[in-house]
Amino acid sequence: MQRHITAGLDGSRESFDAADWAAREAVRRGLALHLLYVDEEPADSASLPGPDGPAERTALDRAVTQLAHSHPGLEIRRARALGQPAATLVEAAGTSEALVLGSRGFTGFAAFLVGSVALDVTARAACPVVLVRAGERPEDERRGLAGSGPYRPVVLGLDLANPCDDLLAYAFDAAASRHAPLHVLHAWSVPLVPSADADDPAAEKARALSAALSAWRHKFPDTEVREHAVHGRAGHHLLLASTRASLLVIGRRTGMGERLGPVAHSVIHHVLCPVAVVPHG
Repeated sequence: MQRHITAGLDGSRESFDAADWAAREAVRRGLALHLLYVDEEPADSASLPGPDGPAERTALDRAVTQLAHSHPGLEIRRARALGQPAATLVEAAGTSEALVLGSRGFTGFAAFLVGSVALDVTARAACPVVLVRAGERPEDERRGLAGSGPYRPVVLGLDLANPCDDLLAYAFDAAASRHAPLHVLHAWSVPLVPSADADDPAAEKARALSAALSAWRHKFPDTEVREHAVHGRAGHHLLLASTRASLLVIGRRTGMGERLGPVAHSVIHHVLCPVAVVPHG
């Protein structure tokens, strides 16, 4: 099956902004783009509309037209699905390299307004889910005057107790496709002052972080990697780092069931840049 990125559409502004981000990501990674319009299944099956109703056709046509104009070399496919949005999107994630969804932003506040569907899908999808806030523009990803410079860093939040290859691979690929630096952040909260018979925790964490990244530095020799082992709450440090990032990458442990951990839940509600939530064992 052809490798592709799927963007969920519902006709809202945030879903169009997410589809635009997904198109740029597909171009960066040399993948096709699938646009999926999901509509609730009518209670009366006898009243089902045709293959494409007016609202769905308008939304899909508009997205395809705009994205094809902006990215003439991009292969774009579109589909409409009837059913429960969360379940349909989770099913689509099973054959996608990534699933991109939109979130409404609080105007004037550093916060996402993440809907129940996006939260449900993010907690259950088999592929990385990228949440893109409304109003996200191509220039927001870049440095310099009017966003004309190189890409801002990709930031990876890494739990050294679970440094999964899937998470690291996604973050390094994202940085490499943007020719951007990768900032890897590990936050720890053990006491700052070591006991008499213990190693300095700060030095120990720094060594562990370097060891976890050593093989990946060799796989991606052209990617600049900066390591940050910091003391404090992970969510706090990740949110600070996101203010200067083009993309924030965090993990979701599949062994926790179909729910998000507290750090992921906090980050996706308040992050300033697109956030990729990567499932891993």
